[in-house]
Amino acid sequence: MDLSKIEHDLISEIKLQPVQAKVYLLITCHGKMSVPKIAEKLNISEKEAKKASKDLVTLGSLIDITESEFEAMHPRFTAVNMYRRMCERENIVFGRNKIVDNIGGILEKPYDDARTK
Repeated sequence: MDLSKIEHDLISEIKLQPVQAKVYLLITCHGKMSVPKIAEKLNISEKEAKKASKDLVTLGSLIDITESEFEAMHPRFTAVNMYRRMCERENIVFGRNKIVDNIGGILEKPYDDARTK
């Protein structure tokens, strides 16, 4: 699966910051993760990892299990949640977006696979 296309779509359609898109994809595709592990896997600082994760909680895509451990919600819901919140921020009328719908569909299998190891 080409995650770079999905990352691009998250940035262009949902207006995530690049680090937010990377964190979202990492946790969605690999499961619950701590801030130190996110930082290590993405080669970023723990401060960046924590901020991006907390931002994604606010955007409706992650939940915080503890202060420093995060889990993704199901991608079919999170892609649309993030898009809806972006529309609210940007004063755009919320409506169906096929690219956003496809993000959720494509990420569903890796999401499920990561949670049924």
